[in-house]
Amino acid sequence: MLIPKRVKRRRQHRGRMTGSAQKGNTIAYGEYGLVAEECGWIKSNQIEAARIAMTRFIKRGGKVWIDIFPHKPITKKPAETRMGSGKGSVEYWVAVVKPGRVMFEMAGVPEDIAREAMRLASHKLPVKCKFVKKEIITEGGEG
Repeated sequence: MLIPKRVKRRRQHRGRMTGSAQKGNTIAYGEYGLVAEECGWIKSNQIEAARIAMTRFIKRGGKVWIDIFPHKPITKKPAETRMGSGKGSVEYWVAVVKPGRVMFEMAGVPEDIAREAMRLASHKLPVKCKFVKKEIITEGGEG
Protein backbone atom coordinates (compact mmCIF):
# COMPACT_ATOMS: atom_id res chain seq x y z
CA MET A 1 0.00 0.00 0.00
CA LEU A 2 1.07 3.56 -0.69
CA ILE A 3 1.90 5.85 2.22
CA PRO A 4 4.26 8.85 2.45
CA LYS A 5 7.81 8.07 3.60
CA ARG A 6 7.83 11.04 5.94
CA VAL A 7 5.55 14.01 6.59
CA LYS A 8 6.02 17.33 8.32
CA ARG A 9 2.72 17.17 10.24
CA ARG A 10 0.95 13.88 10.97
CA ARG A 11 -2.56 15.35 11.38
CA GLN A 12 -4.55 17.49 8.97
CA HIS A 13 -7.95 19.12 8.71
CA ARG A 14 -10.50 17.39 6.50
CA GLY A 15 -10.75 20.22 3.95
CA ARG A 16 -13.29 20.85 1.20
CA MET A 17 -13.70 19.10 -2.15
CA THR A 18 -15.16 21.82 -4.36
CA GLY A 19 -14.47 22.48 -8.01
CA SER A 20 -12.76 20.33 -10.62
CA ALA A 21 -9.19 19.11 -11.01
CA GLN A 22 -6.80 21.82 -12.16
CA LYS A 23 -3.73 19.57 -12.25
CA GLY A 24 -3.46 15.98 -13.41
CA ASN A 25 -6.42 16.31 -15.77
CA THR A 26 -4.60 15.19 -18.95
CA ILE A 27 -3.11 11.85 -19.95
CA ALA A 28 0.63 12.32 -19.52
CA TYR A 29 2.26 8.90 -19.94
CA GLY A 30 -0.01 6.28 -21.52
CA GLU A 31 -2.57 5.93 -24.31
CA TYR A 32 -5.67 5.31 -22.16
CA GLY A 33 -6.80 6.71 -18.82
CA LEU A 34 -9.35 6.33 -16.04
CA VAL A 35 -10.84 9.71 -15.09
CA ALA A 36 -12.87 10.56 -11.97
CA GLU A 37 -16.34 12.01 -12.62
CA GLU A 38 -17.03 13.01 -9.01
CA CYS A 39 -15.02 14.06 -5.98
CA GLY A 40 -14.04 11.81 -3.13
CA TRP A 41 -11.34 10.26 -0.99
CA ILE A 42 -9.62 7.15 -2.33
CA LYS A 43 -7.87 5.03 0.30
CA SER A 44 -4.44 3.56 -0.31
CA ASN A 45 -5.81 0.01 -0.21
CA GLN A 46 -8.43 0.89 -2.86
CA ILE A 47 -5.69 2.23 -5.15
CA GLU A 48 -3.77 -1.01 -4.67
CA ALA A 49 -6.87 -3.15 -5.32
CA ALA A 50 -7.55 -1.27 -8.58
CA ARG A 51 -3.91 -1.67 -9.66
CA ILE A 52 -4.00 -5.43 -9.01
CA ALA A 53 -7.31 -5.79 -10.91
CA MET A 54 -5.82 -4.04 -13.97
CA THR A 55 -2.48 -5.85 -14.02
CA ARG A 56 -4.15 -9.25 -13.56
CA PHE A 57 -6.47 -8.66 -16.50
CA ILE A 58 -3.77 -7.48 -18.90
CA LYS A 59 -1.69 -10.51 -17.81
CA ARG A 60 1.48 -8.50 -17.18
CA GLY A 61 1.42 -7.09 -20.72
CA GLY A 62 1.58 -3.36 -21.33
CA LYS A 63 2.33 -0.76 -18.67
CA VAL A 64 0.22 0.82 -15.92
CA TRP A 65 0.83 4.22 -14.29
CA ILE A 66 -0.79 5.36 -11.03
CA ASP A 67 -1.28 9.14 -11.14
CA ILE A 68 -2.70 9.64 -7.63
CA PHE A 69 -0.94 9.34 -4.29
CA PRO A 70 -2.47 9.21 -0.78
CA HIS A 71 -0.93 12.29 0.88
CA LYS A 72 -3.79 13.02 3.31
CA PRO A 73 -3.85 11.32 6.75
CA ILE A 74 -7.28 10.43 8.17
CA THR A 75 -7.47 10.13 11.94
CA LYS A 76 -9.87 8.20 14.14
CA LYS A 77 -10.38 8.04 17.87
CA PRO A 78 -10.83 4.65 19.55
CA ALA A 79 -14.35 3.31 20.12
CA GLU A 80 -16.06 4.28 23.38
CA THR A 81 -13.66 7.13 24.14
CA ARG A 82 -14.78 10.27 25.94
CA MET A 83 -14.77 13.60 24.12
CA GLY A 84 -11.72 15.83 24.33
CA SER A 85 -8.09 14.82 24.93
CA GLY A 86 -6.98 15.83 21.44
CA LYS A 87 -7.19 14.50 17.92
CA GLY A 88 -7.05 10.76 17.25
CA SER A 89 -4.18 8.84 15.72
CA VAL A 90 -3.77 8.30 11.97
CA GLU A 91 -5.92 5.39 10.78
CA TYR A 92 -5.28 5.42 7.01
CA TRP A 93 -4.12 7.64 4.13
CA VAL A 94 -6.27 8.96 1.26
CA ALA A 95 -5.82 10.65 -2.10
CA VAL A 96 -8.19 13.58 -2.63
CA VAL A 97 -9.76 13.24 -6.10
CA LYS A 98 -11.81 15.88 -7.93
CA PRO A 99 -13.82 15.57 -11.17
CA GLY A 100 -11.56 15.39 -14.24
CA ARG A 101 -8.58 13.90 -12.43
CA VAL A 102 -6.73 11.15 -14.35
CA MET A 103 -6.15 8.40 -11.78
CA PHE A 104 -4.65 5.55 -13.80
CA GLU A 105 -3.02 5.36 -17.23
CA MET A 106 -2.23 2.40 -19.46
CA ALA A 107 -0.26 1.74 -22.64
CA GLY A 108 0.95 -1.18 -24.73
CA VAL A 109 -2.35 -3.09 -24.93
CA PRO A 110 -5.28 -3.02 -27.41
CA GLU A 111 -8.15 -0.63 -26.63
CA ASP A 112 -10.75 -3.33 -25.83
CA ILE A 113 -8.44 -4.96 -23.28
CA ALA A 114 -7.55 -1.58 -21.74
CA ARG A 115 -11.24 -0.64 -21.54
CA GLU A 116 -12.15 -3.88 -19.74
CA ALA A 117 -9.17 -3.61 -17.36
CA MET A 118 -10.16 -0.04 -16.46
CA ARG A 119 -13.77 -1.14 -15.96
CA LEU A 120 -12.63 -3.80 -13.46
CA ALA A 121 -10.46 -1.21 -11.68
CA SER A 122 -13.33 1.31 -11.51
CA HIS A 123 -15.42 -1.22 -9.54
CA LYS A 124 -12.78 -1.12 -6.79
CA LEU A 125 -13.00 2.67 -6.43
CA PRO A 126 -15.59 4.72 -4.46
CA VAL A 127 -16.06 7.35 -7.20
CA LYS A 128 -17.71 7.26 -10.63
CA CYS A 129 -15.12 6.90 -13.39
CA LYS A 130 -14.93 7.02 -17.17
CA PHE A 131 -12.51 5.57 -19.73
CA VAL A 132 -10.68 8.07 -21.95
CA LYS A 133 -8.24 7.87 -24.86
CA LYS A 134 -5.36 10.25 -25.46
CA GLU A 135 -6.18 12.83 -28.11
CA ILE A 136 -3.66 13.00 -30.92
CA ILE A 137 -3.02 16.71 -31.53
CA THR A 138 -1.97 17.49 -35.11
CA GLU A 139 0.57 20.29 -35.37
CA GLY A 140 0.24 23.12 -37.91
CA GLY A 141 -3.44 22.96 -38.82
CA GLU A 142 -2.96 24.41 -42.33
CA GLY A 143 -1.68 22.69 -45.39
